[in-house]
Amino acid sequence: MTTIRAVCMSAALASAACGSHAAPATSPATRDHSSAVRQLHADLSPVFSAPIMARGVWGVDVRSADTGAVLFQHNAERLMMPASNMKILTLSAAADVLGWDHRFATTLETSAPVENGALHGDLIVRGSGDPTMSTRGDRAKQVFEEWAQALRAAGITSIDGRVVGDDQAFDDEGLGPGWAWDYLEAGYASPTGALQYNENVAELTVTPGAAAGDPAGVRIEPGSGLAVVNRARTEQAAEPAQRASIDVRRRVDKPEIEVSGTIPLGAPVVTRMVAVVNPTLFFAQGVKDALTARGIAVTGEAADGDDVAPGVLGTGAPALRVLHTTLSPTVREIGTVLMKVSQNQYGETLLKAVGAKQSGLGTTRAGRAAATRTFTGWSIPEDAYVMSDGSGLSRYNYIAPSTITTVLRRMYSDPRHREPFVATFPIAGKDGTISTRMRNTRAAENAVAKTGSIANVRSLSGFVRTRDGEMLVFAIIANDFVIPAATINWAADLAVETLANFTRRDQ
Repeated sequence: MTTIRAVCMSAALASAACGSHAAPATSPATRDHSSAVRQLHADLSPVFSAPIMARGVWGVDVRSADTGAVLFQHNAERLMMPASNMKILTLSAAADVLGWDHRFATTLETSAPVENGALHGDLIVRGSGDPTMSTRGDRAKQVFEEWAQALRAAGITSIDGRVVGDDQAFDDEGLGPGWAWDYLEAGYASPTGALQYNENVAELTVTPGAAAGDPAGVRIEPGSGLAVVNRARTEQAAEPAQRASIDVRRRVDKPEIEVSGTIPLGAPVVTRMVAVVNPTLFFAQGVKDALTARGIAVTGEAADGDDVAPGVLGTGAPALRVLHTTLSPTVREIGTVLMKVSQNQYGETLLKAVGAKQSGLGTTRAGRAAATRTFTGWSIPEDAYVMSDGSGLSRYNYIAPSTITTVLRRMYSDPRHREPFVATFPIAGKDGTISTRMRNTRAAENAVAKTGSIANVRSLSGFVRTRDGEMLVFAIIANDFVIPAATINWAADLAVETLANFTRRDQ
């Protein structure tokens, strides 16, 4: 076998460190002391103890998926920020509590009469958390067409009332605890709710004005809840290839987006995706627009059920009749997007859904409590992790690498979970967030792993099959690094490639 020592000798990053070994952390788990595993230690230790790595912290745990025997550890019991590796715990809890075949229901309801094709009152859209309703694929377009047909089948060709979103299945705390304030405008940190549309992000476009010095044209999708302050200007391009320089910032103290910078005359449109303020209102506006586009006129406004007069929803409201029910894709399908794309909104949704299923409360707090019950049942101590959110965006999240491998092994050992769980992970060199990593190595199209990335944090955890066909689980977390992220990813990939090359046979 070509050992990692030989690889290190040819790599600028690790060449200075190939002579030093980091002592792996101790663990009560069974340890393998075979000569092959000793060689694996000799191969892996230099990767995580290189001088360039000295100012940061690595946590690593590698075990046999079948026996749990430890093959390599380095700070394996240390609590570390996992970034999106937290999604591994979220999906595991969702699979345990909800099941892989669970679907979210969205219903069209009303208490109003229908006369001569007109619904004389509000159309209520009641959600339970479906995160997949997006026009950026085919899903929402198909659903909206289905809804228009269902309304016509009920004799409704116009709505003399509002489209009201009922989001009572989840609370209104859309953002996760411990999220940085500068996530506010970011599309990857959109709020969650029981009704969700276009990943709860609105498209903001910037176009040049008619002449240099004119304000740029700025437009944001209806229903975003954001007021736009336009400070962007049009300029004469200094050179033909000059690009726009546009900055988009969300005010902390109010729902306002400030757009600044410059865009050259004749430049193409600049598009940014920004998180909306109120997912329910954004959803209701999307439904109203979609029905109107399909020939069902709506005279009233889009509205959040929380903002309508008492008696429309909840206690004292007239009995509602269900006009149509739409079911989301399964948790298995949602989990695949969660893991391969690392869709944060899906993670927060699943955690709240776990809480709603277990306690009737669609809150992050209830979701964490339900997940804790699952993990306690798997003999994972509560001091081995801190689960603050479902996506990993929070810097309040902490987890030991050994906790991740315990969860991986638990899911792998359960015949209900093994196949659907492993199938959700990105495949090295093929798809998801590691589609371009580990190519042309034994790990390519072999290792499956979830990535994680927030400021000064990188993680990579999953499964890899060795040269002998043995399945290993691994968790690799890097914290507190200020060196380039590409260097950290390179080291993690090198470690996984080494595991793929591992053999217990005599060499």
